[in-house]
Amino acid sequence: MAQVVETLDDFGKSAWIAVMVLGFVLFWPVGLTILAYMLWSGRMTCGWHGGGRGRWESRFAERFGRARSCVEGEIRNFARGAYSSGNKAFDDYREATLKRLEEEEREFRSFLERLRQAKDKSEFDQFMAERRERPATGETAA
Repeated sequence: MAQVVETLDDFGKSAWIAVMVLGFVLFWPVGLTILAYMLWSGRMTCGWHGGGRGRWESRFAERFGRARSCVEGEIRNFARGAYSSGNKAFDDYREATLKRLEEEEREFRSFLERLRQAKDKSEFDQFMAERRERPATGETAA
């Protein structure tokens, strides 16, 4: 049996199809069995099993990679502000608005930092005041 499979593989896919058709003509379960074997073993190279899988996957991976790099490039361009809507006035407005928002964000972060420092300082001052007011005997205030 293995020798028959090797011989048919040497002749290629057309030999397998011819044997399958002959199997259907002579006795349909034989043709069906050959068809099932061809699908299962990947000899049909349909892209799901065995022989055709590598080519199909590599083509898909190549196309997916190209699409992914294209989308990533668009995202990078948009993030940098290099994305153009085609309307110069709108692009200028968008750029000015983004710069204004970035400046407001920096100012807000600076404000939050000053607020945290002031809160930390007031908490520390309160702690030091309470510590000075504690009795010197080592008792802890409740």
